[in-house]
Amino acid sequence: MGSGVSTSTDKIIVDRTRGHRNKAVSRAVRQTRERLQMGGGGSFDREIMMMHLHAMLQGASVVPIFIIVVAGLGLYITRDVEVVGWALLTLTAHAINMLIGRYLRKQTITAESARRWRPILILGQMLIGCCWAFFALMGCDACYSADTFVVFKGATLIVALCVSAMSHFLLPRAIFFAFAPTALALALRATTTHGVFDVSLTATFAAAVIFFSFVTDRLFQSNLKILSFQSQKDDLIAELEVAKSMSDEARRRAEEANLAKSRFLATMSHELRTPLNAILGFSEVMSTEVMGPLNNEIYKEYTNDIHRSGQHLLNLINEILDLSRIEAGKYELSEEAISLLDVAEDCIGMVQLRARGKNISISQQFEPELPAVWADEKSIRQVILNLLSNAVKFTPRGGRIHVKIGWTSGGGQYVSIRDNGPGIPEEEIPIVLSAFGQGSIAIKSAEQGTGLGLPIVQAILAKHDGQFILKSKLRNGTDAIAILPATRVLQSLPAVSDAPSIGRRKKSFA
Repeated sequence: MGSGVSTSTDKIIVDRTRGHRNKAVSRAVRQTRERLQMGGGGSFDREIMMMHLHAMLQGASVVPIFIIVVAGLGLYITRDVEVVGWALLTLTAHAINMLIGRYLRKQTITAESARRWRPILILGQMLIGCCWAFFALMGCDACYSADTFVVFKGATLIVALCVSAMSHFLLPRAIFFAFAPTALALALRATTTHGVFDVSLTATFAAAVIFFSFVTDRLFQSNLKILSFQSQKDDLIAELEVAKSMSDEARRRAEEANLAKSRFLATMSHELRTPLNAILGFSEVMSTEVMGPLNNEIYKEYTNDIHRSGQHLLNLINEILDLSRIEAGKYELSEEAISLLDVAEDCIGMVQLRARGKNISISQQFEPELPAVWADEKSIRQVILNLLSNAVKFTPRGGRIHVKIGWTSGGGQYVSIRDNGPGIPEEEIPIVLSAFGQGSIAIKSAEQGTGLGLPIVQAILAKHDGQFILKSKLRNGTDAIAILPATRVLQSLPAVSDAPSIGRRKKSFA
């Protein structure tokens, strides 16, 4: 066995140097989960600053146009060049803010630098606010009605407040600090003129500043939540990618382990079968006394025990190898035209001796003149023999086994093997159909097996595009049904419409 697989091949099958990858992946998962547990409490100063600069620079042309329009209307109403001076001063303040914004846009902004630059940007807005305060203090001696100019100022300041709120809502408290000087200027003018329009304008503008400060704060908080949700989504995507990489790594390792298992079983099948054949051959020669009689009867019993144990071990090895080949997709069918009736009769004859030893009667109900099916005779024989062996194994002494073969409602053929044994609890049926799975009755039985018989039956029928159905209830016996589809029948009959899925053509299958 030592020459079967080299050491270098073993290293290829299972790469143990990938342990560091798993450690790195686990560390990444742990860090991602820690970020997720922090929730939305993280700082988004850098992101908020970048969004503010983008919004400010995008609307850079709106404010100059608005100032020029206001200056033109103010010059027309007041006939005073002071309005032109105010416009130039305001445009200069606006240009200073845009230069600061463009400078910051080119810099690499971090969370710390964003917090450092935020007061400077607010001071820039206060500079523009002082320009609007100067506008609020202006009067109109040449106007026919002073109230007309007050209405004009009020409308202009409200529009300016709206434009600033739309451009700077991502800069916390910018609106309040920018237009607080304007509100103070209006209040100062109202106290000196005592005009109704001035007082009303002051109250209205102060309320508008408070309202827009509240609105911009809510918009700022909403954007913070959106950024928090975006961050959590990104973290979830990152964790999913990490989990996927872990899954891929686990799948690769499983494939490597499966390859190692297949190579091990391929080697063991040869290494174990060679001595087993010798054990079985010599024990059979000794038990049949071909080379001469054994003088001691105990020795003869020992040779029979050796032969039975070796045969049992060989059967176990064959079952494991069959299941391994099926799982690896290497189980090839050698298909030919066979008769289910003939195969079933041969299998019944093979288990008849064991059944008689337990005083079990085997009855038959075969549909006459069933056409041949296209299948692998060895595999179908293994299916029927496994089901019959299970029935004999778990049927108590003096029990009954009923074998039925006939048509399904879909035009296929079925083999049903029913016993009156202890049955299987319904919740344990998925267990006994899984590899190495055994129900509670099988565990308590003296004739325990490997739990591979039914999974092999199920896999072989699936290779034939067939179906395996196991019906059982506790203390009510077991009914195992193997079905071959109509496509396997060489002389198929038309299907019965809307009939039960399993049944005989001439009378329903019970």
